Amino acid sequence: MSAALKMDAAAPLVRARDLTVRFVSRDATVHAVNGVDLDLAQGEVLCLLGESGSGKSVTLRALMKLLPKRAVVGGSIEVAGRNVQAMTESQLSEFRGGDVAMIFQEPMTALDPVFTIGQQIAEAVRRHEGASHAAAEARALELLELVQIPSAKRRLAAYPHELSGGLRQRAMIAVALACKPKLLLADEPTTALDATVQIQVLLLLRELQEKLGMGVIFVTHDLGVAGEIADRVAVMYAGRVVEEGPVVPFMSGPLHPYPQGLLGATVHGGMRGKRLTTIPGAPPSLEKVPTGCAFAPRCTLAEQACLEAVPAAREMGGGRMVRCIKVGGA
Repeated sequence: MSAALKMDAAAPLVRARDLTVRFVSRDATVHAVNGVDLDLAQGEVLCLLGESGSGKSVTLRALMKLLPKRAVVGGSIEVAGRNVQAMTESQLSEFRGGDVAMIFQEPMTALDPVFTIGQQIAEAVRRHEGASHAAAEARALELLELVQIPSAKRRLAAYPHELSGGLRQRAMIAVALACKPKLLLADEPTTALDATVQIQVLLLLRELQEKLGMGVIFVTHDLGVAGEIADRVAVMYAGRVVEEGPVVPFMSGPLHPYPQGLLGATVHGGMRGKRLTTIPGAPPSLEKVPTGCAFAPRCTLAEQACLEAVPAAREMGGGRMVRCIKVGGA
């Protein structure tokens, strides 16, 4: 939930406060993430939604300290009670793959092309659990069966290029789950798949999440995907979370004009013969962070006050938060 909203007594699995990420070069500074607060409970699925460039993937990588050296990260990040910002390289090596794992968007670039699928899974098990070669091989087979890869024993000896896109994605999920992480980060893992395979992978991820009790943060720009897999949704725009809340009331009626526009531009049942609405304009350049609400230049409800200051987070009841002065009786 948002920082402004109270959590249950149990400590959150993920707690980020005032997270900022800047990419500094000789020519410019890009303000990719601008004060994000995130909490994730044990066993919960949170979807980060938004257009390309809104800061979703950068936020995800910051949670694993996977950003390049030119990135300047501010704020605090705790995962499973550990201060990620303070970790040494050796601690990060244990942390990644142990406490937290990531599923990337394109498995062909994430999987090593010169090692078999079985070798890559077994290596993760040996590295983090100190298992013997035989035990690691057995665990690799168990994981391929868990992610429902047909002829799993034969696929252990397959190289990534020998598998279809859907099977490669399942293999990458198996690698991520090799050491039973508490937190799974998924960066648009179904974008490159066709619709049939996409829904199969989404259902598989949800099933595995419930079976293993993992917390999951899932990055997507697809509202349909969020509706299928999420417990909660956080919508990002220009590096900020502009709306957050449980998925069912969010899908029934977003509060902020930006997700309202996203929902209006999404194809769904019963729309035959109807025009999609569009959001005018384009997201702002993040080389210069807007003074007020970053969405104001594209918003039909904007007024002068929207341009003067960043809207504060407003609690709306039912675990919902929104950053908009036009919502909540203002």
